[in-house]
Amino acid sequence: MSAHETGQGSLDDAKTLLDGAQSLLNSALDAARRLTDGGKTIDDHQVLTERVVYAATEGRAAREVLALVEAARAEGRATPMLESTAIAAVADLVANLRDRLDPILDDLGIGNAALEASFPPALQTRLRAAGNEAALRAIGRDAIERRGRTEPPLDEMLEQVRDSVREFAENEVVPHAEHIHRQDLDIPEAFIQNMGELGYFGLSIPEEYGGHEMGNQAMILTTEELSRASLAAAGSLITRPEILTKALVAGGTEEQKHEWLPKLATGEVMVGVSVTEPDIGSNVAGVKCRASRATVEGEEGWVINGPKAWCTFAGRANALALLARTDPDTPGARGLSLFIVPKDSFPGHEFEMTQPGGGRMVGKADATPGYRGMHSFTLNLENYFVPAANLVGGEDGLGRGFYLQMGGFAAGRLQTGGRGCGLAQAALEETAKYVIDRDQFSQPISEFQLTQYTLGRMAAKLLGARAITYAAAIEMDEDERAAAPLAAQAKLLACDIAVEIAQQGQLMHGGWGYAEEYPISRYVVDAQVLPIFEGVKPILELYAIGRALLAN
Repeated sequence: MSAHETGQGSLDDAKTLLDGAQSLLNSALDAARRLTDGGKTIDDHQVLTERVVYAATEGRAAREVLALVEAARAEGRATPMLESTAIAAVADLVANLRDRLDPILDDLGIGNAALEASFPPALQTRLRAAGNEAALRAIGRDAIERRGRTEPPLDEMLEQVRDSVREFAENEVVPHAEHIHRQDLDIPEAFIQNMGELGYFGLSIPEEYGGHEMGNQAMILTTEELSRASLAAAGSLITRPEILTKALVAGGTEEQKHEWLPKLATGEVMVGVSVTEPDIGSNVAGVKCRASRATVEGEEGWVINGPKAWCTFAGRANALALLARTDPDTPGARGLSLFIVPKDSFPGHEFEMTQPGGGRMVGKADATPGYRGMHSFTLNLENYFVPAANLVGGEDGLGRGFYLQMGGFAAGRLQTGGRGCGLAQAALEETAKYVIDRDQFSQPISEFQLTQYTLGRMAAKLLGARAITYAAAIEMDEDERAAAPLAAQAKLLACDIAVEIAQQGQLMHGGWGYAEEYPISRYVVDAQVLPIFEGVKPILELYAIGRALLAN
């Protein structure tokens, strides 16, 4: 059933809706900039800033949905169902944007006049048509028939990347994913070895350093398919090497690049990222863990002292990308430096490493309801020695650690958007398969209107998450620094949508959605971590995105 047959309207109607939403959003952004003095006083207007930022993210996602479909049209890859899903996605995002801004219009000083000018009655009629239930039920029926496979068409090279990674994930990861989750096991070494041989760790590493340099969209598709199989056992494996890679490419010495990047590209060296501390969360500039110059057994370097928290994969990792304070007299970000801290690889949930010179690192994994397999550790370092050559950037890197780490975090946030899309795709597929097989009242529940409507909304929301994530990947290829706010927006939206789709899928399973024997229960608990790590949601909204949007 086409968009025309459901009375949904056209892509031109969706563009008109976006124009109206953008008009309201522009008024809200202008007012928020005035109120916050160009973002300088965000903390005096946190609630207002959060709403404006999220609305701006929804507006950007709607724009990218239309851009994705226009590109598919130009290349002859668009289908009527893709266009119908895009119209529904835009309608959902625009309606959310409008409803999010409505309660703060008076606080912004623009009142009903801005809302009425942007959404006159004729436009509201179009909005209802674009998101009507008949269209969403048709999208849902299509998703059910496809067993949840609703990915947008890509160019030939990217399609090959997606298909090859999916084949690997289906054959190698999926058979073990539930067992790893339920038993809280280590990730099998075979996963790491095979992924290294297939080049998954080197997708964004320049060829001169042993990588493949295929671009961020290929990396996102790889992350997405691995996360579809298991967020914890595969989807996050390439994120931590990616974070260190970005820091090295941006600020490492040539010696460091030649030493570490080839090993990262093959998976010979696996990385943990050690930034957070027990009493320091999102305020990275407040890091207290100290690194002091020292000579140990005749070698110049640094000794590190202090605790670290939420260091994912720290046990198995061969090296940590660790942020420490090298200048105790300089507060804030300028006193921080980034180190590559070598260590032995340890299995299990606890480890202790002692150096010949007396240095010591102790780690214990924190028990978590989901995201098992990676294991997140609390660490304590006591006079732990790191050679001088492992200060990222050498002496020129002193005091630059915060900025190098933030560049790496932008890549991590982009990847987390991909991880959210992959988990949401898994939940959609699992739900589509379940509703076909589950009978109630003498018929499959897939035949109920509300089931079809719900699956249609899930598919439309996922398209919005993918569109903004893919757009961020493309912009990161062009200018990583300029694209950092968009990467944060992709992470923000895709992770929230992953949580929503996973929970909705669980509800569609009824009582069995709460049983561990069904993968949907794993998707739900794994999804909960997505809005938290790589920048917790409120911090992303207020500072990573808010400051950038309101300063312009």
